[in-house]
Amino acid sequence: MRTLCSSTLIGEFFIIGFAGLVAMKDPDLSMTTVWTVCGIAMFLSVVLCGLITRPGGVAMGWGLQGLLILAGFVVPMMFFLGAMFAGLWWASVHYGRQIDEAKARFAAQSGAASADAPADAV
Repeated sequence: MRTLCSSTLIGEFFIIGFAGLVAMKDPDLSMTTVWTVCGIAMFLSVVLCGLITRPGGVAMGWGLQGLLILAGFVVPMMFFLGAMFAGLWWASVHYGRQIDEAKARFAAQSGAASADAPADAV
């Protein structure tokens, strides 16, 4: 799960940066405001890569997905991109957990098979 979720978060890092470039063209927003908000969101996306397996890591990732969708009020394309990345996040969490469970089953089966093998066969 960690690999899939981290890949999604790194993709979001770049999308947030590009959205910041688009938001800078809004005359109502100062460059300081845009890059403070984008910088915090970009930092959060990188930090979440390390927190995925910790308690609450996935929930914080969902919070970031919500913030990306809400960014659509500033950069309208973010409604679409935020929803797309929320779908990717769901797939990363869902299929990542399935892959982790399959790896655990395989490791348990391999461990049981090696324990049953005679010592001189190794």
